[in-house]
Amino acid sequence: MSSEVSIYANSIDKVFPVYEKPHHRLLQMMSSRSAKHRWYREFTALRDISFEVKKGETVGIVGRNGSGKSTLLQIICGTLTPTAGDLQVNGRIAALLELGAGFNPDFTGRENVFLNGTVLGLTRQQIEDRFDDIAAFADIGEFIEQPVKSYSSGMYVRLAFSVAIHVTPDILVVDEALAVGDEAFQRKCFARIEKIRREGATVLFVSHSAGTVLELCNRAILLDRGEMLYSGSPKRTISHYQKMLYAPAERVAAIREEIRESTAAEQLTTVMNKVGGKDTPDAPDAKAAESSSPNPSESASAYDLAWHDDHLLPQSTLRYVRSGAEIKDAHLQTISGERVNVLRPGEEYVYVYDVDFDRTAAGVQFGMLIKTVSGVELGGGVSAPAHAAIEIVEAGERRRAKFRFRCLLAPGTYFLNAGVRGRIDQEETFLDRVVDIAMFRVAPDSDRIATGMVDFDIRSSVANLGHMSA
Repeated sequence: MSSEVSIYANSIDKVFPVYEKPHHRLLQMMSSRSAKHRWYREFTALRDISFEVKKGETVGIVGRNGSGKSTLLQIICGTLTPTAGDLQVNGRIAALLELGAGFNPDFTGRENVFLNGTVLGLTRQQIEDRFDDIAAFADIGEFIEQPVKSYSSGMYVRLAFSVAIHVTPDILVVDEALAVGDEAFQRKCFARIEKIRREGATVLFVSHSAGTVLELCNRAILLDRGEMLYSGSPKRTISHYQKMLYAPAERVAAIREEIRESTAAEQLTTVMNKVGGKDTPDAPDAKAAESSSPNPSESASAYDLAWHDDHLLPQSTLRYVRSGAEIKDAHLQTISGERVNVLRPGEEYVYVYDVDFDRTAAGVQFGMLIKTVSGVELGGGVSAPAHAAIEIVEAGERRRAKFRFRCLLAPGTYFLNAGVRGRIDQEETFLDRVVDIAMFRVAPDSDRIATGMVDFDIRSSVANLGHMSA
C-alpha cells in the first residue's frame, strides 16, 4: 500500500450466519465441517467492496438503513474481520462508533477517561497531559468525579466523544456521532473535526444528513444492500442516494441499475481521459461555470445588466421518479420577463417553471431551492403553506410556478432545484422533483462590502471616540 493511502479495501465481503433457533448454534459447533452449513443460512452484509482513501481526505459513506455502512466501519476499525478480501489501514484510528461502549458504569468519569484513553492507544502520561482539555470539552462539571452510571445519556456520550477526539488520530471514523448534545455542543464537535481535518488526519464519515456530508467531505461512497453502487463527488453521490431513498419501492431496483450504469460510464470516461492525457474534473459544472465566465480583466460595465449565457448549462441534472406530474422549462428571468442566468447582486429576479399534470392531485405545493456548487443548501421556498395548498389540480392541466427573490448571494455559481408535492390516492408524495435543473452565476461587484456567502444587508458605522484617557 502506498504511504499516501490511509485505507485500502480490496474486494471486501462480510457474511454473517443466521440461526433459526438458538440451539442450532450449538449443533453447528458439534457438527463435522461438511455438515455445519445445515444449521444456519448466510446473510451477506457486504459484497465486493473496493476503495482507497488517501491521507488527508474526508470521505462520506451514505446509504439506506441496512446498507452495510456500520459493518464496513467496524471492519475498518478492527472490531469485525472480513469474510473475504484484503484491508490495509495505515495509522492510528479513533472511532466514534458506539460512543462509550468501553466505559465501566461503576467507574467515575475520570477513571473512564483513563480506561478509554488506554484502549484507544494513549499512555497514562499522555492521558494526564490531555485530561484537562478532555474534561473542558465534555463540559460536565463536577460529574467528572461521579460514577458514569449516574450520568444522563447526553453527559455519557459527551465524555466519550471528548476522549475519542483527543487521541490525535491519523484516521478519524465517525458514525452518526455528531447528533449528541445540544446545538452548541454539536457545533463544537463539528469545529473540532474540522480542526482534525486541517491538521492532516483522514476522516471517514457516515451520516444520513446530506448537508453534513456535503459540508465536510471531499468524496462520498453510496452503499446499498451491501454493494458499493457509486463513489464520486459528494454532490453527485447524495443526488443518487436521495433519488433512491424517495423512490417508490417498485422503482428502486431500476434506479440501482441506473446508478450502476452511471458508475460504469464515468469509469470509462476516466480511463479514456487518462489515455488521452486529460484531467477528469470532479465537479464538471464548476468547470463549465469557469469556462463560461467573462474575462475578469473586462471592465465592470460588462456586469451592468443581467444577461443570458447560452453555455451556462448544468451537467449534473438528476430527475427523481415522476408520479403524476412533469416539471418543464425551469429558468430565471428579470422582473420584466427577460431570461437571464448571470445576475447582478442586489437585484430582484423570478424563478419560473411549468408543471404538466397527467394525474389528478390534491394539496399541491410547488417548491424551489438554491444550492452551491458543492451542493450545500442555501435556501428556498414553497408556493404556499400546507393548509393553503391548491386543493385540486386536474389531470391534463398545466400550472406555472413563479418565485420572486432578491439576489443577495456572493459572486459565484449556484444551482436550482424544482419540486412539486401533492396527494394522489390519499398518499402525499413528490409528483416530480429535479435536482440541478438550472444554474446561474452572480456577477462580481466591485462595491461589495458584505463577506461570506449571503449578503445580510449589514450597515456599519465607525465613530471616532477621541483619544483614550490615561
